[in-house]
Amino acid sequence: MSRRHLPPLASLRAFEAAARHRNFEKAGDELAVTASAVGQHVRALETWLRRPLFIRLPSKGVALTEIGERYAATVSQALDQLNEATARALRPETPNVLTVSTLPSFALNWLIPRLGSLKERQPHLEVRVEVSVSLTDFARENVDVAIRSGRGGYPGLRADLLMEENFFPVCSASLLGDPARPLREPADLRHHTLLHEIPEGIPDFVTWPRWLAAVGMPQIDASHGPRFSHTFLALQAAASGQGVALATNVLIGDYLDAGRLVRPFPDQVRGPHQYYLVCPEASAQRPAIAAFRQWLRDEAAAHRLAAGPG
Repeated sequence: MSRRHLPPLASLRAFEAAARHRNFEKAGDELAVTASAVGQHVRALETWLRRPLFIRLPSKGVALTEIGERYAATVSQALDQLNEATARALRPETPNVLTVSTLPSFALNWLIPRLGSLKERQPHLEVRVEVSVSLTDFARENVDVAIRSGRGGYPGLRADLLMEENFFPVCSASLLGDPARPLREPADLRHHTLLHEIPEGIPDFVTWPRWLAAVGMPQIDASHGPRFSHTFLALQAAASGQGVALATNVLIGDYLDAGRLVRPFPDQVRGPHQYYLVCPEASAQRPAIAAFRQWLRDEAAAHRLAAGPG
């Protein structure tokens, strides 16, 4: 490996802060140095690169040159990775302890019921489950892996696609036996209470209006009905006979197998998101993380096989 040709770290930190703030004084406040010191570091970096990085403005602010814009983006990402690696190096060594962050409904309906099989396969692995709807900041949070619903594309992270998601109506079996209000096809939903899930922090979620439009029933009024913040709350309401909920093949849990809920008809709509397991590239092959990743991929594959096509 050839010797690295790198400028001083202090100059890079000063440049990156100044590029984010577009102001030397604000960069100095962040770094606890004077604006003059930031300017000296930036000038030293420009001399080292033999390229101008900033255009000084009369208003005391600065604007990045074209090469400065490109360089700032790369330097910022590199400093984030360095910060993450440093934070992880400072944490106590717990090689057999794994902290997993995931969505509340996924934890309750999918992950937790399967942790027994992980214990059988990896008896020495201790898993700590945290629930959150926010994106994980691996550099600042004590989290090893995260399971999220999204579209993929996570720069700097190893991402394993677990499952795609389909949405379909579910209800208590008791709702199917009312001849005055049949429930055999999507058009029959007009006669029933719709249970809505309004999850926090999940954009582009498949709601009842979107689902009805996708199956050709946009005329059904979906503006009424109880609203819930999590899938498991809406499913519990449906199991109690309070109406019809939208479930997904991922988050339905054992409701169908146990007979607590039924699908009144087979119509379903593909969701825009998939479930991914993500972790930093630098730690993806750590033994505990690698073992968890393999187990989770196996469980997801078994789930897809059991669910069948569609």
